[in-house]
Amino acid sequence: MSEQAQAAAPSAGACAGKVDAVGVEAANLLAGLHEACFSGQEGGETWDSQAFLRLLALPGAFAGVLRRESPAAFVLARSLAGEAEILALGVLPALRRQGLGCRILAWTLNRAAAMDAQAVFLEVSEANPGAAALYRAAGFREVGRRKAYYRDGRAALVLRCDMDGHCGGRSS
Repeated sequence: MSEQAQAAAPSAGACAGKVDAVGVEAANLLAGLHEACFSGQEGGETWDSQAFLRLLALPGAFAGVLRRESPAAFVLARSLAGEAEILALGVLPALRRQGLGCRILAWTLNRAAAMDAQAVFLEVSEANPGAAALYRAAGFREVGRRKAYYRDGRAALVLRCDMDGHCGGRSS
């Protein structure tokens, strides 16, 4: 990992929980977590295990599951050619606002930094202010908006975090 990427990688110490890297063997688990995290939201679309298998087969794809006594949160991302994208990140509704989103985001940013990503992108629904606040606190900024991106017609905010010491809520 480059010195710049190491400086950008956030410290996970302030965030709760242990994240384990998972692969295609966890496609059913990831699909179940995705459904539990997003099916109750307006316009929420869920991905089945076949979708996770296809996404995990992409070059640079990686996933993680945060566990307490049982799985509590997940992430699916990919890093390629100096850029990373968080494709999905979710925390079970009953466990939100307990630092789990912070922890899995920190793990993701560390993993992206280790893969030499210079920037991380994601899309978040304008109807999800809690997630948007988590990302902004970690140093993400809005760089675009995709109108009517979700089934319910809501826009997606396109967020970016540069791995230059500010991503992860830290500044160097």
